[in-house]
Amino acid sequence: MSKTQNDIHATLDVSQEPAAVIIAEPAVVNRLSRQSTIDEITSNGTIAAAVMVMAALLAVIVANSPIYEVVHEILEARLLVALGPLDWSMSVEAFVNDFLMAIFFLLVGIELKYEMTVGQLRYPRQAALPMLAAVGGVAVPAVIYAALNWGRTSMGGWAIPIATDIAFALGVMSLLGDRVAPETKVFFQTLAIADDILAIVVLALFYGQSPSIAWCAASLGVIIVLALINQARVYTSKVYIAVGLVLWLCMYNSGIHATLAGVILGFFLPVRSDVRLSSLSGWLSEMADDLDDKFDDHAHVLGQHDFTHAAVSVERVMHHVTPPLERVEHAIAVGVNFIILPLFAFTNAQVRLVGMDISSILHDCIAQGVFLGAVVGKPLGIVAVTVLLVRIGFAKLPDHVSWSQVVAVGIMGGMGFTMSILISGLAFADPGEVLAAKCAILAGSVVAGVLGLVFVHVHDAVKAGLRRG
Repeated sequence: MSKTQNDIHATLDVSQEPAAVIIAEPAVVNRLSRQSTIDEITSNGTIAAAVMVMAALLAVIVANSPIYEVVHEILEARLLVALGPLDWSMSVEAFVNDFLMAIFFLLVGIELKYEMTVGQLRYPRQAALPMLAAVGGVAVPAVIYAALNWGRTSMGGWAIPIATDIAFALGVMSLLGDRVAPETKVFFQTLAIADDILAIVVLALFYGQSPSIAWCAASLGVIIVLALINQARVYTSKVYIAVGLVLWLCMYNSGIHATLAGVILGFFLPVRSDVRLSSLSGWLSEMADDLDDKFDDHAHVLGQHDFTHAAVSVERVMHHVTPPLERVEHAIAVGVNFIILPLFAFTNAQVRLVGMDISSILHDCIAQGVFLGAVVGKPLGIVAVTVLLVRIGFAKLPDHVSWSQVVAVGIMGGMGFTMSILISGLAFADPGEVLAAKCAILAGSVVAGVLGLVFVHVHDAVKAGLRRG
C-alpha cells in the first residue's frame, strides 16, 4: 500500500470480496437500470408496509382454514442449535420473535443513532415538541386500557396499545402524497422514533422474565466489550456482529427480552468512516492514472493482474468510505422489511375465529382496552400535549404543519402493529387473552389507518369547498 493510501486509510478489511468491474456498455446500463428499479421498490416504505399487511391477512386466512393445524405444528416445531459443548433449542415461533426480531431491533437502533447523530434528535429544542407529544401518545392509551381492566388479571397488558409502528404508519401516510407537508412527515417520524424509545424502555423494564444474575452480568460484560471495540476505533462491522450474537445469547438466557440486544448493538456501531475523506479525491486521481497506465486494450481482463490488483485496492478503500452504521443498515434493511417483518406478521397474526363467539371478543375488556387505547387514546394524547405545549409557549408548530395535520398524525399514531403484537405475547399466558389482544391490535391498526386517510381527504375537500364558496 502506498504512503498516500496509508494517509487516508486506517483499518482495511482485507477479507472483503472485490466487486465486479463495470463497463458502461448499453447492455450493462440496461441491467443497472433494472437493478435501480428493484432498489427503488425495496426502499419504498409503502410497498414494505403493504407486504407486511398482506402477510398478516394471509395469516388470518390460514388460521381459519383447514391447513391451520399443519401451520401451527410447523410454528411449534423445535429448532436445535449447537455450539461446541453448548446446545439449546427453541420453537420456530420463538426463533422469529426472539432472534429474527432482534435484527429488526438492530435496524431500529441504527435509525435511532442516525437521528441522534445527523437527524432531528440532535436538535433537542426542535425535537422536543414531537417527542413530548409521543409521551402523551403513550400515557393516554395506557390509562384508557388500565381504566377498562382495573383490578383484573389482564392489567398486565396495559402497554399493548402504546406503540406506533413506524414502517406501517409512515407507509400509510405516504399514500397521501403532497396532501401532507414534508415537515409533517418529519414531525411524525420524530414522534414515532420517540415512541419506539419509550416502548423499548417499557419492554425492558416490565416484560422480561425473572432475571438471571449470572447471565445479566455476562450481558453487561459483552456490552463493555462493545464499548471498548468502539473506543479502539474498530471499523470492521463483522466484529460488531460477532460480539452482538454473543450479547443476544447472553440476554436470551438473562430474562431480559433478547431482541433488545439489537438496539444495544446498533448504538455501538461507529458512525464515522475509517477513510480520511479530505485526502480521498487526490488519492483517487492518483489511482485513476495508475489504472490507466496498467490497462491493456488488447488483453482480457482476467489476464490483467496488475490492473485488477490495483482495482481491488480502490474497491476496498471505497467500501470503507461508508461508516459501519450505514453498511450494516444497507445489509439488513431489505431483509428486515421484506422477510423478517412479514414472517413476524404471519407468525403472530394467527387469529383463529372458527367456533369463537365474536360478541364475546367485542365485549372483552382486553380487546376494548387495546382498541380504544389505540384509536382514541393515541390521537387524544398526541394532540392534547401538542396543543398544551404550543399554548403555553414552550414550542411552536413547525413551518407548514397545520393543526389538521397534527390531528392526522395523532390518528395514524394508533397503527401499532409490530411492537403491540410482540408485547401481547409477553403480557398474557392465556391463549384466549392473547387472541383478544391480537384481534384488537389488527382492528385498531386498520381503523386508525383508514380514519387517518379519510380525515385528511375530507378536511381537504371541505377546505376546498369553503374556498369556492
